[in-house]
Amino acid sequence: MMIRQSFIEQKPTLYLISTPIGNLKDITLRAIETLNSVSVVFAEDTRNTLKLMSHYGIKKTIKSYHEHNKREATEQVLYHLNQGESVGLVTDAGTPAISDPGFDLVLAVKSLFPVVAVPGASAVLTALVASGLVPQPFTFIGFLDRSESRKTETLKKLSGFSHTLVFYERGDRVKKTLNTIQQVLGNRQIVLAKELTKQFETYIEGSVTDILSLDFNEKGEFVLMVEGRSDTLLSSGDMYQDVLDYIKLGYTEKEAIKKVAKDYKLPKNDVYQAVVDKGGIKQ
Repeated sequence: MMIRQSFIEQKPTLYLISTPIGNLKDITLRAIETLNSVSVVFAEDTRNTLKLMSHYGIKKTIKSYHEHNKREATEQVLYHLNQGESVGLVTDAGTPAISDPGFDLVLAVKSLFPVVAVPGASAVLTALVASGLVPQPFTFIGFLDRSESRKTETLKKLSGFSHTLVFYERGDRVKKTLNTIQQVLGNRQIVLAKELTKQFETYIEGSVTDILSLDFNEKGEFVLMVEGRSDTLLSSGDMYQDVLDYIKLGYTEKEAIKKVAKDYKLPKNDVYQAVVDKGGIKQ
């Protein structure tokens, strides 16, 4: 157990600095001030960060910190901190450690030196509040696994959630992911958001089926938001039919019975008996 107070001691500090997600004006005054104050900046892509800092006239040493060099880069960060130098960490866009590198660095530093987040733009919150879907509660998942089986398994675990689900997805995979969402979660209402805070900021909304039928520009990255499960999503009033519907969505008979039991707030044995009374599941 520990209690961390960020500003009590005057010690070298690791700053997690949020950067613009699109429009360069997304940056905060505090972020600019912090970038000017640190001794060195570690960045996911040094070229992108150099452009940002040049735009604001900030001249600092920029070093690389990304998923493939994080062990070596962490040692460099600790070296600078031990030399009495504060360090800034940025990603290409948004807040470090949110679907971007940074989490492991925080774990390595937090017991030795202060770790301070400098808040700013967030693609998740920007998209969510303008989506028209219920903004709270929501669950942010980030990028789904590329493996179709793992993606399906994750969505199954989320299928009973009654609140909005938020994902990131690459444009070249977005329609494939929408097809999987339709198979596992059903034909829910969704909103796709891209180019946030830029000139061509776009929201695409409708049912999964409607959006899959559209011809839209798939380049770039999307924030993909899915409405939560409603009480009537699969509830037909017939437990046997609901079990069949869940099986059609890819659930095993055992999983389907468990979900229907939860939906109806009944023991699993009651649902199982209802299935047996109807003659069982014919494969």
